[in-house]
Amino acid sequence: MTTLPLRDARLLVEAALTRAGHTAEESAVIADHLVDCETRGLGFGGLARALSVVERKRAAAAPPRSIRTVAETPVSATVDGGDHVGYLVGAHALELATAKARAHGMAVVGARNTWYTGMFSYYLERAARAGFFGMIAGSGPAMVAPFGGTEARFGTNPIAFGFPADPSPVIWDIGTSAVMYGEAVLKDRLGERLVPGQAYDAAGAPTLDPAQALEGAFAVWGGHKGSGLALVVQLLGMMSGAAADPPGLSDCGFFVLLLDPERLTDARAYARRVTELAAAVRATRPVEGGGAVRVPFDRSAACRERTLRRGTIEVPGAVVAALRREAGHS
Repeated sequence: MTTLPLRDARLLVEAALTRAGHTAEESAVIADHLVDCETRGLGFGGLARALSVVERKRAAAAPPRSIRTVAETPVSATVDGGDHVGYLVGAHALELATAKARAHGMAVVGARNTWYTGMFSYYLERAARAGFFGMIAGSGPAMVAPFGGTEARFGTNPIAFGFPADPSPVIWDIGTSAVMYGEAVLKDRLGERLVPGQAYDAAGAPTLDPAQALEGAFAVWGGHKGSGLALVVQLLGMMSGAAADPPGLSDCGFFVLLLDPERLTDARAYARRVTELAAAVRATRPVEGGGAVRVPFDRSAACRERTLRRGTIEVPGAVVAALRREAGHS
C-alpha cells in the first residue's frame, strides 16, 4: 500500500482525468466524489475508479455530447447525459432536483445515457443536509443473475435513501448484487480472488476469478427478496428512458426523488424525531459478544472523520503507479 496525503491524492486524480480529456472543472467534481469514497474506506469506488473512468473515456467511439434536459415540468425533469461519466450527470441531476424541491416541495429527476454514477450516499448526504428526504435508484447493463439463475439480467442496481438528522444524516445505500462491479474490477487489477458464492463464469459455473465473473454474472444480494428489489431498481432506472440491457458500459439510468418534509409535517420536529430514533437504535442492547449497534452511514461517517484527522489514505501501490502514468508523472 502507498500512503498519500489527501491533497496529493486529489491532485493526482485531477491530473489523470484532465490529461484524459476532462476539463479542470469536471475533473474537480469527479475527484471530490472519488476522494470522499476513499476517506470512507470504500477504495473500490475511490482512486481506482479514476483508472476505470480514464479507460472508458479512451474506449468511447465518439466524444460525449452536452448534458441536456430533454423534458421538464415544475417538479420533474429528464436529463440526457450525452455519454458523460455519471459523476457529472448525477451532480447535474441532483442540482436540478434540489432547485425544484426547494421551490415546489418535491422533485423527481431521471437521467440516462451515462455511466459510473458512483456512491449514491454522496449525493444524498448533500440533499439531507439541505433538509430533504431523498431516494436514488440506478439501473445498468446486465451483470447480475436473478435468484435461481446464472445468467446476467440486472445491473448491480444500487438504491439509497437519505433522511435529515443531527449530527449526520441517516443514509442507507446498498447495491443489490453480491459483489459490486467496482470491487470485481479492483480485485482483477490486483490479482485478488472473489468470495465464494459471489459470481458465476460465462458457462454458469461458480467462480472466484473476477475476470471470469465480469464475463459471466454476479450473484444477487439477499436471495429472492434481493432479486425482487433488484428488478424494481432496474425498472426505476429505466423510467428515465434508459435501456433494459444497454450494450457495454453505457446508458445507465439514474432516478432521484427529493421531498421537503415540511410539506407533510414540521420539518425541524421530523429531523429531531429521526435523530431520536437513530439514537435509540444505537442504544440497543447488542447480542452477546457483539459490538455496538450501528445506524446505516455510521461506519462511513466515522471512518471519514478519522481519515480527515489523519490527513492521509492508504491506496494499493499498483493503483497509484497507474494513476501517475495516466497523469504523466512517470
